[in-house]
Amino acid sequence: MEAIKNTFDFSDFPRIDLIFAGAVLIFLLVFPALPHSSFAMATMIQFLMFSLYGMGWNTIGGYGGQVDLGKAQYVGIGAYTTAVMLIRWDIPFWASMPIGVCLSVGWSFIIGYPLFRLKGHYFAIATIATSLVLKDLFEVWDFVGAARGLEISPIIYQPPDFYRLIFKEDIYYYYILLFFFLLGILYINWFRKSRLGFHLRSIKDNEEVARSLGVNVHWAKVKTYAIATAFVSVVGSFHACYIKNIEPEDTMSLPISILIALMAMLGGAGSLWGPIIGAGILIPLKSYLKEWLGATAGLVGIDLIIYALIIMAVSAFEPRGIWGIVEKIRRRKRN
Repeated sequence: MEAIKNTFDFSDFPRIDLIFAGAVLIFLLVFPALPHSSFAMATMIQFLMFSLYGMGWNTIGGYGGQVDLGKAQYVGIGAYTTAVMLIRWDIPFWASMPIGVCLSVGWSFIIGYPLFRLKGHYFAIATIATSLVLKDLFEVWDFVGAARGLEISPIIYQPPDFYRLIFKEDIYYYYILLFFFLLGILYINWFRKSRLGFHLRSIKDNEEVARSLGVNVHWAKVKTYAIATAFVSVVGSFHACYIKNIEPEDTMSLPISILIALMAMLGGAGSLWGPIIGAGILIPLKSYLKEWLGATAGLVGIDLIIYALIIMAVSAFEPRGIWGIVEKIRRRKRN
């Protein structure tokens, strides 16, 4: 009963925050009914995907203070598990997705146990290394298509196919992903108030003090790393069905891992809304700046410069991100 109460309890947020969150939820629910382009729909799907990626990263990176820059490897494991099982054995998404999560979590325990013996930038570098090694392995592994990747053909199925998650219209993908998005918010709301959530915050503040209070620091990190991995793997499986053409470079590259981390860092690591705010800013910015400026003669790459300048400006003003800025303004008003 306590877990259920914590899941649906948002009472620690001001009413204005809940009103704004409710307005955003209504917008997300009715968005497909509003006039929009296919590009706008694709951008919204990307926003939901990276919000979920960011939520997962936020458990270990935000609440736990462990800078993980290797999350793309779990995007790849989830995506390839679903793609391989669908193409080779016609196993639908809803069966292959949990298997992908199990494989991803299993791999996270294998590498997580030694990784969390490291601290600080050594840990971050090690996560990059494990991700790149796995990517190189997939690029030479013929069973998963090697560097050329795998393609899921929608022609052999009669859409809409909810079992295999193969649709002609993006609206189906949108609402399924929105369902995962809402589940993710509820889970993170429970997580931050759970025993493990409090342990992580104490570890982030001071590991030695947390250890002296009886917290198993190493095991808490490993468990949270597995939770973060599960989030990422689920969306990776969805990614395979949505994109239908996956390659190691598109699913397991370092830029994807960095972008996942930046979502939470920019929005506000260690807060419930931070990853959503970060994705709400960076994904449309990334998509539309690339569309408007990146393809213009003489302006190739300027979208990345603007993108980087915004991140640096926010980080310099408030290291806790945009949510930290909001809280700082509120404290000033109260004083």
